[in-house]
Amino acid sequence: MQPSAPQYAERLTAPRSWWIIAGLIGIAGGLMLLPLGLLPMLGGLVAAGALAAAGVSAYGSQRIRVVGDALIAGDARIPVSALGETEVLDAEQARAWRSYKADTRAHMLLRSYIPGALRVEVTDPADPTPYLYLSTRDPEGLAAALAAVRAA
Repeated sequence: MQPSAPQYAERLTAPRSWWIIAGLIGIAGGLMLLPLGLLPMLGGLVAAGALAAAGVSAYGSQRIRVVGDALIAGDARIPVSALGETEVLDAEQARAWRSYKADTRAHMLLRSYIPGALRVEVTDPADPTPYLYLSTRDPEGLAAALAAVRAA
């Protein structure tokens, strides 16, 4: 059996400025070792740059997908049948839901550099999670994909 193609797929990549900062960290690592000679400086440049780039890449590797009848958000895989209403959040509402309105039991896949978000209720009585908070660049598209799976 072939897995179905994703109806929605998004990778929450880190902003370009973070990659510039990773490059600057590499340069700083090289400059710190410059008094020890040229080879240690090059080693520090490569090592610090590689570590910083690995950190930025790992942080920006989270994905949100709707595949088949499931929503996959980071490490969480939730059947769409266990999900309720969706609420598209603008930047101001998203800030409120990730701060003073947040529930500690909620599953939050958030990235503060992404202004929009989608809040999805969890209706499964066996699951203590009240809702999912998902940072997304296209909250309307994700809500539409979930609605399409529910309707099918």
